[in-house]
Amino acid sequence: MATVPEIDHAFLSALASQENIEMFSVADLRADTVDYHRLPAASLEPLHLAIVIGKRVSPTVLDTLEDGPNLIYYHHYRQVNFLLDRVALKIASEIESHGYRALPVAASQLVDWKEQLGHVSHKRLAWLAGLGWRGRNSLLVSEKWGAKVRLASILTNLPLEPAKPLNKDCGSCKRCLDVCPAHAIKDAPADFDRAKCADKLKEFTKTRGIGVSICGLCVKVCCGSAG
Repeated sequence: MATVPEIDHAFLSALASQENIEMFSVADLRADTVDYHRLPAASLEPLHLAIVIGKRVSPTVLDTLEDGPNLIYYHHYRQVNFLLDRVALKIASEIESHGYRALPVAASQLVDWKEQLGHVSHKRLAWLAGLGWRGRNSLLVSEKWGAKVRLASILTNLPLEPAKPLNKDCGSCKRCLDVCPAHAIKDAPADFDRAKCADKLKEFTKTRGIGVSICGLCVKVCCGSAG
């Protein structure tokens, strides 16, 4: 009779790593007030933890960007999101097969177009999970890859040991301020101009033939602690 593997942090982390996912951590949702957008409150009540996974965006692809998004970056962006969604589903299915609950949340799915918000804030959960900090560009900045990461989350009641947020910031680095075509990035992360960024992304969707709200310029120059 086959032995059922114990489902724990090490098992799930290894499962993600086998799929070329470089980042894996756990956030305690009870440790902070996180905005859930249009998710049923009753179904969320028992899901007090979030597994956050992250995939590095190719620096080679980002190097093709000049003054905005292009079709090479668009295709890569979509494929990274597809991979994250597939792995999130795989992890959630594994958790549920052991009798726990798990809700995979898509890497990129807007439910509030005006505010550019998804069902949950992956970058907020990633911060809670100790995977990085909020950069001046309002993205998650990781120590190793800067903002060159995409994220997805799985909300669950599987008992896992959560990580703690990092007490770090971008320091004196202001590379993203110089390249932002919308001039939306300011010295303080809290002053990031979401409206200006959103307007520029809408412009790009019409002029670059990509049809989605992406840019990539601040991602390209962000190097985290390694920079």
